[in-house]
Formats: sequence, C-alpha cells, structure tokens
Amino acid sequence: MFFRMLKKSFLQGKKNKLLAIVTIAFGATLASAVLSVSLDIGDKVNKELKSYGANLIVKPEMEALPLDMPGIKIDPLADQRYISEDELPNIKMIFWRNNILGFVPSLSTSVFIEEQEVKLTGTWFNKKMVIPTGETLRTGAKSIKTWWDVNGNWPADNNEPEALVQQKLAQRLNIANGDKFAVTLTTEQGRKTSQLKVVGIVSTGSNEGGIFVPLNWLQEQLGKDNQVQQVEVSALTTPENALARKAAMDLDSLSSDEFETWYCTAYVDSIAYQIEEAIPGVEAKQLRQVAQSEGKVLSKIQLLMALLTVVALISSILGISNLMTASVLERSKEIGLYKALGANNLPVIYLFMAEALVIGLIGGLVGYGIGFGFAQIIGKSVFSSTIAFKPLVIPIVLLLSTGVGILGTISAMGTIVKLQPAEVLHGR
Repeated sequence: MFFRMLKKSFLQGKKNKLLAIVTIAFGATLASAVLSVSLDIGDKVNKELKSYGANLIVKPEMEALPLDMPGIKIDPLADQRYISEDELPNIKMIFWRNNILGFVPSLSTSVFIEEQEVKLTGTWFNKKMVIPTGETLRTGAKSIKTWWDVNGNWPADNNEPEALVQQKLAQRLNIANGDKFAVTLTTEQGRKTSQLKVVGIVSTGSNEGGIFVPLNWLQEQLGKDNQVQQVEVSALTTPENALARKAAMDLDSLSSDEFETWYCTAYVDSIAYQIEEAIPGVEAKQLRQVAQSEGKVLSKIQLLMALLTVVALISSILGISNLMTASVLERSKEIGLYKALGANNLPVIYLFMAEALVIGLIGGLVGYGIGFGFAQIIGKSVFSSTIAFKPLVIPIVLLLSTGVGILGTISAMGTIVKLQPAEVLHGR
C-alpha cells in the first residue's frame, strides 16, 4: 500500500518532483565536479608546480675544509665532496621511485673568457639512461627546467665541446649561435684552454652570466670522471601535515607505527630520507620554499572548492524545503483524508521522506553525470588533461544528495503535524 501511494504521488505531482530533482541535481553537479577534481588534483597541481623546478637537492654529506700549512696541503675528505655518477640511477630504486619525475646532476667550475671570470656548469640536458630495473629513463635540464627558453639547440650529452650560453653573457661577449670562443680552465695539472661552440642561447630568468656544457666533457677536462657536485630532483609529493612536521622536528620521536606511516607516505622529507638510504654519503634536502608552496596552493584550492560545494548544497536544501512545503500545502486535503482514515503523523512523514529519498537518488545520479562532465572541462582547461574516474565519488554524491532531500523535507514536517483533517476537508 505504501509503495502504491508513493508511486501515485510521483505520477500526480510530476512538475514539483521534476523541479525538486533539478534542484538537487544542481548541488550534486557541483559536488561531483569538486570531488572528482579534488581527488585527482593533488598530482596535477604537483605536476604543474614541478614545471617551476626541482623540490629536492642532493649533495655530499660532508664537505671538507682543506687545512693549509707551510708547504703542506691536507684535504683528507676531498673525495667526499662529490657524488658518484654511477649511483644516480639508485634514485629511481627507492620506495617512491614512481614519484621521481626526473633529476639533473651538475658539476661547476670557474673559467676565464678574455680575463672575465664566468661560471661553467656541466650537466645533463636530455640524458638517456637505463636504471637497474631495465627501464629506460630520459631526464635532464630539458625536462626539469622547463621554463628555460632556448634559442637554438640543446647540447648533446656527449664529450663534444658544445655550449648553451646564458643570454646576458652572450650579449656581453657579443657571441651568437654557431660561434666558437675560448675558455681557460684551472685543473689539478694547471691551466688549459679549450674551444667551445655555441649551439644555443638560453634565458633562465636569473643569473644570466653562465655557460652550460655536457657533463661528460667537463668531467674529462677537470679530471673528475664520474663525479658530480649536486643533483636536483623533481618529485611528486604529498603536502605536509602534523606527522610530517613532527618528523621534520625529530625523526627519532616517531613511534614505529608513525615511522611506518611517514615512510610509506610521499612526503618530501620521506623521499629525501629514502634517497639518502639509496646513495650512502649524501644529504638530500627539500627546497623548502618550493615544497611548502605545493602544500599551501593545494590546501587553498581544496578549501575554496569545499566552500563552493557547501554553498551549493545549502542552496539546494533551501530550494527543496520550499518545494516540499508547497507540496504539502497543495496536497493538504489528501493528507487530511489519510489522517481522517486513521493514519497518524508518522506514516505521512515517512511518505514524504521516501519521496525525498527517491528524488535525492535520481537528482544525485543526474548531478554526478553532469558534474563528471564539468570535471573533465576543468581538467582540460586548467591542467590540459582528463580527470580520472573515481568510483568513491558516486556513493559520496548520492549520500549528499539524499541528505539534501531529507534535510529539505524537515521544514515540511511541521506543516504536516499541524494539519487538522476537519479543517482541510471543509476547506478551511
């Protein structure tokens, strides 16, 4: 009998039910879009921020201070000021190896060009390497430093004396693509002069007075085969929370469970810790300004989206409340007849609650479909990629939409309770 009455109420009040479904679908659409984007936004925001540079830097654990004495120069830890290039593939062997987007090593020295001292940096540009798993990885400045604006070509990663000259230095020396110029290097064997060929002029946005050359070439010139001074790492990370901040203050203060959770979460410090495990004798530190920016930007975006969703859901609740109250008044004689035939308030309330539940489910399904479409539009326009399907969003949206329907019906319950059969059946 109850379901027959429920079916009859939908058949007779199609207009009001349709308006209610549209009202709930409005809130569900925004909730669906926001949830879909929010659950997928972390990686996308991090990838966007990675275009502004690395967020980790790896250096030798100890840098020795040479001791100079008359006729004696003691530098017992000189080798510890470098990292072995052979160990760099181990960065892609840590627990969070799939979060390592790339890395770029560098070796720097000062050279003289026409008596001007200039910084010369050897690095990878677009290095192809095979990691211990057998996979092939391409990494280097071209993928990590995407804001570099190169006019010309990138140098090849070989032993050729090709150079990428920063724009201001090129203007000061009046050199262009294709030109050759001499640089004087200071090595352990003394000074030596080499010819470099300009293959590209680069604008890096700052410190425009340097030269970049293939790492292999500079290692060979300096006699530092297989050695680098530092490695910049770009990694996808999880924003810091209380646990990450506690670990940053004192890692030993973590309990075994906390340490396991911290180690198995892609915090920037936990990734740094694992890099130090993979390459003994190095110290990996986060570039804190970049890493903190990621968390702040992500938190603010998610907060804004949450506020928009709450506002939309509140608007839907108010709309449903008005529609349900109007529906009760329109059906007052029907309700009065139910009461006159012996029904108390609860069955009538249950009937309207059931209507709200069905409306909420239908509105939620419609809203989810439209909202997922909007999420794709947001993904394409903001991140130039699609938003992944998240099954978890469906039950959450349906729960929210049915909750909106039921909460919107509460105000109509008072009207139902106050209706007196004698009054409404006599038209008063």
